[in-house]
Amino acid sequence: MSDANIKSDIDAPCTKKLKLSHDFKNVVNEKGINLKDFIPEKILNNNSSRKTVCIQGKFNGKNGVALILLEKNAFKQEDLNESGYFSKETKLITYFQNDIYGNYECYPKPSLNGVKTSIIYPATEKHITKLTLQEVHLISETPELYKTLTLPHLEKEQFDLQWVYNILEGKSEQDRVVYDNKSEKEGFVLVPDLKWDGVTKETLYLLAIVRKHGIKSLRDLDASHLPLLKTIQKEGKEAIFNKYKVTGSQLRVYLHYQPSFYHLHVHFTYLRHEAPGIYAEKSHLLDSVINNIEMMGDYYKKATLPFTIHEMDNIFKVYETNGNVQRIKPNIESIELIDK
Repeated sequence: MSDANIKSDIDAPCTKKLKLSHDFKNVVNEKGINLKDFIPEKILNNNSSRKTVCIQGKFNGKNGVALILLEKNAFKQEDLNESGYFSKETKLITYFQNDIYGNYECYPKPSLNGVKTSIIYPATEKHITKLTLQEVHLISETPELYKTLTLPHLEKEQFDLQWVYNILEGKSEQDRVVYDNKSEKEGFVLVPDLKWDGVTKETLYLLAIVRKHGIKSLRDLDASHLPLLKTIQKEGKEAIFNKYKVTGSQLRVYLHYQPSFYHLHVHFTYLRHEAPGIYAEKSHLLDSVINNIEMMGDYYKKATLPFTIHEMDNIFKVYETNGNVQRIKPNIESIELIDK
């Protein structure tokens, strides 16, 4: 799970009101939640480049706020044939045709039209803040700023980590575990990130969640953690190759700072996949992290590290109060949904 973990590079939606049909596909999860019972209230984030949208609403007859995240699936190579997109069931609507050029809309058979759906329920204000379109700022965090501002805040405000412990303790998602090193010091569990369907190579995305408790982020790493980091690097790549036939040289292996949750984890993504959070202000390649610590054992306790914050984040208020950032008057709004 991660970034459940959808981070930004988001497009501003238009501000006009619009209708949204309540005729969602009926999907039931283990909590008995049906999408047909979801009542949309507001679009928090509509990202046209990533083909994702986050909708805030509620479930009929249930208390609490719900967030629905919809994402268009990537094309699968095995569907690009006469029994998939080019089958007799596929329909074309012509937009225009001019000489050798034509523009159409394609309607393939229903089995190819699935939309990846994530549900956060009941959602907290932190979830809503994280997934709402908003202005972003870059902080250059010195060790002193980390100790005086960031650390006290994250110890007070971080997300509940019970879902992480459920995976590590074998209580949840065990059918999704790709690899499990049970060593207390160097162990980790490798699972598909929630943003990945677990099948499509082009969007491959896994998380290595360390078993050792108490390592919150990059800032906590030092020379004593080198065996753990090298184990994750070596065994994680081997496990991915064995299961998905993606070689280590085709993987982007990295840590986020700031991470979306404060229990050390490492991201593995297919190199051709432009996953959220792979950019310079967020991502630190595991190779570079290991190399930096080998050169200086306490490198990440002394380094100035960049990270981004959003204006609705509580940590933004902390840095704003101390004069490190200045708020920008927003020029965007979420879309209110009406049903008339």
